[in-house]
Amino acid sequence: MKSITKFFLAFLLAMVGSNVLAGANDPLFINMTTDDGHRAAMALTFGRNQLERGHPLTVFLNDKGVYVGSRLQTHRFPEQQNLLTELMAKGASVIACPMCMKHYGVQPADLLPGIQVGKPELTGAALFRDNSRTLTW
Repeated sequence: MKSITKFFLAFLLAMVGSNVLAGANDPLFINMTTDDGHRAAMALTFGRNQLERGHPLTVFLNDKGVYVGSRLQTHRFPEQQNLLTELMAKGASVIACPMCMKHYGVQPADLLPGIQVGKPELTGAALFRDNSRTLTW
């Protein structure tokens, strides 16, 4: 009985460990729903740190997160918009939720240059990329 228990525990640890560790180049998809400046800066800084470590990054501006990508809100989010611009310059993708944009009155022309308006193919391709990891702020 003892050896069966040990085997089972070893098997469980092996399974959990293999699912928790990210590979060196696994993509990161950040679902940013917040328009709280501190939380948005945390999400974007975390994303930048992972991008610098070789993880392809997609930031999805969702719900009130679309405000952070609007040029009409630069007075509220100067630091966060600088981070978004820096991320895109380094190769990150930033996608804005079109339904959220409509709900909050953010027009495509209001978005920072480089932010793409989402569509199922674009957003889905980033979200379901092989070995992708997802975090939400």
